[in-house]
Amino acid sequence: MKTFMANKDNIKRRWFVVDAKEKRVGRLATEVATLLRGKHKPTFTPHVDCGDYVIVVNAKDVELTGKKWDQKKYYRHSRYPGGLKQPTARDLNNTFPERIVEYAVKGMLPKGKLGRQIGKKLFVYAGNEHKHAAQQPVAYELKG
Repeated sequence: MKTFMANKDNIKRRWFVVDAKEKRVGRLATEVATLLRGKHKPTFTPHVDCGDYVIVVNAKDVELTGKKWDQKKYYRHSRYPGGLKQPTARDLNNTFPERIVEYAVKGMLPKGKLGRQIGKKLFVYAGNEHKHAAQQPVAYELKG
């Protein structure tokens, strides 16, 4: 029996909508990363992008436990002297609520060219509306 290897010709991609309202960020991110990577499929191949497209709505309503809203920091640097920016999770949620979910999911994807390719299939929206109705996405219920 030959081992199955997925390639771009035999991959079937689907679209899923995940509602992030009152979900914990880490638990949400692990399931979304699994869908993006394709690990839920029996035809999963580690070195091929065989995952599905994922739309996350209501990203502004995610939950963080403990004191993470005030103590968790997201670091970025402008590459100029003194250019370190470190907003807290609360600051980021007030300005760009989508980024909390994006950073959590992309941190769970492989690093390198494959991870960047997989990350392009993630679409995060702060509110309940999204612009992908033409793709007929299926609602995905998170476990737990």
